[in-house]
Amino acid sequence: MPADIAIRNARIIDGSGSPAFEGDVEVTAGRITKVGSAGAAAREIDAHGMVLSPGFVDTHSHDDAAFIRYPGMEFKLAQGVTSEVSGNCGFSAAPNIPGKQVLPGDISGSNASWEDLAGYFAQCAAARPAINNAMLVGHNRVRAIVMGLEKRAPTADELAKMRGLVVQAMEQGAVGFSTGLVYEPGRYSATEEIAALASECQPFGGLYATHMRNEGDHLLDSVEESLQIASSAGVGLHISHHKSAGKRNWGRIGESLARVDRANADGADVTFDVYPYTAGSGPMNQYFNLNAIDPELAAVIRIATCPDFREFEGRMLTEIAAERGWSLDDAVRAVVTGPHGKETICIQFIIDEADVETNLRHPKMMIGSDGIPALNGSPHPRLFGTMPRVLSHYVRERRVLSLEEAIRRMTSLSCERFGLVNRGLIRQGYWADLVLFDPESIRDTATYDDPKQEPEGIRMVLVNGQVACEEGRHTGAGAGRMLRYRKDE
Repeated sequence: MPADIAIRNARIIDGSGSPAFEGDVEVTAGRITKVGSAGAAAREIDAHGMVLSPGFVDTHSHDDAAFIRYPGMEFKLAQGVTSEVSGNCGFSAAPNIPGKQVLPGDISGSNASWEDLAGYFAQCAAARPAINNAMLVGHNRVRAIVMGLEKRAPTADELAKMRGLVVQAMEQGAVGFSTGLVYEPGRYSATEEIAALASECQPFGGLYATHMRNEGDHLLDSVEESLQIASSAGVGLHISHHKSAGKRNWGRIGESLARVDRANADGADVTFDVYPYTAGSGPMNQYFNLNAIDPELAAVIRIATCPDFREFEGRMLTEIAAERGWSLDDAVRAVVTGPHGKETICIQFIIDEADVETNLRHPKMMIGSDGIPALNGSPHPRLFGTMPRVLSHYVRERRVLSLEEAIRRMTSLSCERFGLVNRGLIRQGYWADLVLFDPESIRDTATYDDPKQEPEGIRMVLVNGQVACEEGRHTGAGAGRMLRYRKDE
């Protein structure tokens, strides 16, 4: 019997970091069946002049609800993402209380019918998503279910209930436990609470992924807390969207990396992810104390999604304030105190380009978009452009990384870290998550002014052996799977 697909004459970058080599790849029944040479196939693809690599892994996404609302996942598929890790920053779609809004701006919505990760995965799978989904269990979610938004330590009984929810998610295949300690209600938690919950991942091999308590003036203190939590819990640590935020802190990223290098040398297990942009993004109300509004931060805010003032979307807060005759304080208050103020997403220009490059050079650094799929607004361009931006700007133009090393970070390293079995390498027997692209023309086209633009230079994306995107056309194959920690599925 012929194979399903034979990709011939490709420049194969297999995800291991090894040099590229010329050859063919054969795919049958969703898996890679031959590498180097391929036999007859039902479909032949001539890949001359193209790079064939494993599908890219977005290690930091917030697409929990998108897998159900937008199962075509075009914004990720078009950039070569075939798998991603959701449930970051302490926010996850599961566990859940059906019919209840667990958190303001709930990622699941009050109509979500599932109760646990198994139920969420079942609903995602029924939507036939275009790409694969792995999940962390989020601390903010777990705490809110048990304690609401209470500004206090949990009782012994409450902590036991939270532990139980973490264990349940790990039993059902979560890859680890995430926190967002800058957000409610995570910010009300002591180090000891986090360590106790993270320790429930240890028997399963899962890791602790954290949006640290502070990424600016107290960056190094936050790194120390994160290391302490992981050490106490006996788990690996993954620092989300590593940065040194705010102009006065630029350049300190090197100190943070040096501290982690020392920890790793002493036997710790620490990795990071980074997005290749100088702006972050998130829920605006979480970043401001309305009794003492930070003028430096307000001056670098751009509105992405604002249900109360749609006309503000895509504009800088300084521009809005000048037009309305407001102070920056007035503008912040108007945006975040409206009826839907908690749903406002902003973009903050707070990162130094040199720090981005320093991060990308570190061998433990992976790529995560941190994209927020608010498609009815003007989202951060990282939602559409992250992976091609790495390969075009930081590999081809800036030469921060070799192409082989960039691909390793975006594929095998990420799969190893998050327990995605038989993915991330072009190897016989591995799942055929593959990207075929032109290394000379691949580039992101999404900008802050025009963010919902798919990239160029990607010829084809295969997910679990099925052609999911070809020459910019989304096929609707719906071949994505729910990925459970260290399960071959």
